[in-house]
Amino acid sequence: MRTKGLDMWVQRLLEFVGREPAGIPVDWEATEREIGAPLPPDYKELYEAFGGGLFSDTVTFLAYDEGQVFDLVTQWRAALAADRDPDLGDVSAVTPYKIYEPGGEGLVSWGSTEWGDQYFWLMDSAESGKWPILARSGDIDQWHTSDMSTSEFLYRVLTDTDFRPFGIAQHALGATFEPGYTL
Repeated sequence: MRTKGLDMWVQRLLEFVGREPAGIPVDWEATEREIGAPLPPDYKELYEAFGGGLFSDTVTFLAYDEGQVFDLVTQWRAALAADRDPDLGDVSAVTPYKIYEPGGEGLVSWGSTEWGDQYFWLMDSAESGKWPILARSGDIDQWHTSDMSTSEFLYRVLTDTDFRPFGIAQHALGATFEPGYTL
């Protein structure tokens, strides 16, 4: 059953795991002010529908759950601190990119898998309204760019056996979501 007003891909994810939208409230203005950039509209819908958690026992989805393991802002702060650490020099965990700094350009992580796949947005304060997805699999030097929404990318990871190298559907892990929050 289609929930009125939801992004098509968010709706498909809800149907895939057999859930109704959780309706989690969040102060997006405060969140975006801290990050220094707007977040993708469909990501906000994903958060409000699911919160952070684990899809198919494998795919971690980060959301705004302050103090929780699945918190996007906490993860971003930690990655940014590591990127800025003068003891590490110019080394970055996301080379050849950098972690996003307010007012600049860089990566913000929004998901991963237990197998080491990592999903990021390439944020650019000068290109507000665009959130290309950069992802990498086992080969940390091999980046893949996807020009699709966060919710479409996540849906394809979970359901499309031909979504290489990121699709997990061929492993028949089931259609589940385990929230990383408590209401």
